Amino acid sequence: MNTLYLLLALLAVAGWIVSTMNQRMRALRDRADRLERRLGLVLDHLGIEEPEPAGLDEVRALMRDGRAVSAIKLYREITGAGLAEAKQAVESLDLKVQPSDLKV
Repeated sequence: MNTLYLLLALLAVAGWIVSTMNQRMRALRDRADRLERRLGLVLDHLGIEEPEPAGLDEVRALMRDGRAVSAIKLYREITGAGLAEAKQAVESLDLKVQPSDLKV
């Protein structure tokens, strides 16, 4: 019977720890989002555009070849972006026509 109480107490403590960690992670994520928005406003105010990561020409080449999954994978490797962010970025890259892509 004592082991049952001990097990229940242990589960309760583990649940509390997990809950606390989730709250802290959410707070840190919210803070990082706020800082990114503020940085974006500062960059816009100063007229500074974020430079394009190196290697996006390879990503564009993969998209031109119809290899979207490989392009997303390469974009993630280059930038460290998550899957959803990489997919959105690669799709927006596909919509932009680069001067080097134009044939005269």
